Amino acid sequence: MSIYDLEPDALAALLADEPAWRIEQLRHGLYREGRPLEEISTLPRTLRARLRAAVGPDLELAAKQVADEGRTVKLALRAPDGALIETVLMRYDDRTSVCVSSQAGCAMGCRFCTTGQAGFIRHLRVGEILEQVAWAQRVQGTGRISHVVFMGMGEPLANARAVVEAIGRLRSDVGISPRRITVSTVGIVPGIHRLRTTRLPVTLAISLHAANDALRSELVPMNRRYPIEAVLEAGANWSRATGRRLTLEWALIAGVNDRHRDAVELAARARSLGAHVNLIPLNPTPGYPMVGTDEAGVRRFARQLRELGVNVTVRDTRGRDIDAACGQLATSLVVAQGIDEHEGLGRRGARLVSPVGSLKLGEGPSAQVG
Repeated sequence: MSIYDLEPDALAALLADEPAWRIEQLRHGLYREGRPLEEISTLPRTLRARLRAAVGPDLELAAKQVADEGRTVKLALRAPDGALIETVLMRYDDRTSVCVSSQAGCAMGCRFCTTGQAGFIRHLRVGEILEQVAWAQRVQGTGRISHVVFMGMGEPLANARAVVEAIGRLRSDVGISPRRITVSTVGIVPGIHRLRTTRLPVTLAISLHAANDALRSELVPMNRRYPIEAVLEAGANWSRATGRRLTLEWALIAGVNDRHRDAVELAARARSLGAHVNLIPLNPTPGYPMVGTDEAGVRRFARQLRELGVNVTVRDTRGRDIDAACGQLATSLVVAQGIDEHEGLGRRGARLVSPVGSLKLGEGPSAQVG
């Protein structure tokens, strides 16, 4: 357990012999400033040493890639057991978002996803989710993280207990409203039901990618267990319970799901739910032979949806000059060869800082491949 796993009562117990305001100093340093324990200078050095001796080690930076003139920063973080976790900081004019992982690896097996191709290692703990936000705040420096999206490695609702608890602590410890948090799922129906019962006003985004079961089962194998009708019914129930609009995500793949008939099928689904559609230009993914729809095709598909009465946006593409797709930076650390110990080149000349090339996904006693 790291210090980020400890709830306020547990922190208070560790600081029982200290003035009460020490707890707030510690929480402010960890969560509001994103500082490592050793760098929270408002705490006495002896207290920091005592706290460090009482908790486990933190996540370490394994690699960092910078793109979009510094507006996108992708981090590979290494857990003490060797698991690699990806986190992305994204700076916009009106907000600063962090994309966090909920698992090391992923068991969903989506064909176009690098993380899914690598297989599942383990669930992340609540503290490991929160620490990703702290790392992003550390990289951000001045200015607060305003939004969190659970769209990194793993399926959030396969780790629903930790994700729901993390959302609560993002509100209480970090100060981020659930209304500024998005949870993306391939459609784990029990997880959607669990999220509904919490009535947390997050944004729920279902990674649909196909509007009929035959095609979706090819792209998203979990569809064989939770077919489209069951997934969308769960989404509709969530929307009614929370009063929040559902989002349908659609990664556009050339010649696969970007045809006119695909737009017609998707529009029918979206209109029946009053859902918003978020189109995602697919990043190139090693191991998947298909390519993303080109810019003209993305514009055409979006126009078709609007003409069919659907509210649609196109996701801002970030980091295409680095290992942009989920899981690619972690994978690149595994296969990297001939990279200088302190600095090397990532994809297309992007900066890759402090790479660790000796670690292998799946190492350690907790590893399993799905």
